[in-house]
Amino acid sequence: MDTSLLLVYLLSVFMLIATPGPVVALIITTSQHAGTRHALWTAVGTNLASLTLAVLAVLILAGSLSVSPALLNGISVIGCLFIFYLGIQGLRSPAGQAPAAGRRGGTVGTGFLVGISNPKDIIFFVAFFPQFIQVADSFSRSVTLLTLAWVVIDFLVLAFYIAIARRPFALKYRGGINRVASLVLLAVATVGILHAAAVLRSH
Repeated sequence: MDTSLLLVYLLSVFMLIATPGPVVALIITTSQHAGTRHALWTAVGTNLASLTLAVLAVLILAGSLSVSPALLNGISVIGCLFIFYLGIQGLRSPAGQAPAAGRRGGTVGTGFLVGISNPKDIIFFVAFFPQFIQVADSFSRSVTLLTLAWVVIDFLVLAFYIAIARRPFALKYRGGINRVASLVLLAVATVGILHAAAVLRSH
């Protein structure tokens, strides 16, 4: 096993997940407005999305699946539109109140949709993940190790955000936090749509 390569991978995954983005914004908002249980179910949904992307990356690497860039671009656009909708919904909510999705509670489905369309996760599993496939002495061991590491780090980081979001200080200013989270969603969605448009123009 290449320990150095594994450590680089673990650090990369941690930084990717911990960096605020649509998943973190959704988790924080859900935790504050719907509670820990709903936020954990939402985290399960985002985790399942990551597993799906990992499986797709493995199938591509194994030569069992060929995915056109146009298809990936299309999935990214649809996901960005959904993330944009969540951001608008959050900004339209009265200060201190949950957006409609938050009042209904986070769901596995919502978490999955945001996770599967998260631009940085798509880029990671399609372009970055393959660079670490030599971490173990066999393809299957490498895939298992890399995927398991992602799942564990992903859930631990999101659980940390859920716990922090339930602290009294965070709850006191949840109106402002919800606004920031909504703006993050809008920013990510806008950048994703602009990138997709640039890709289409280049072709």
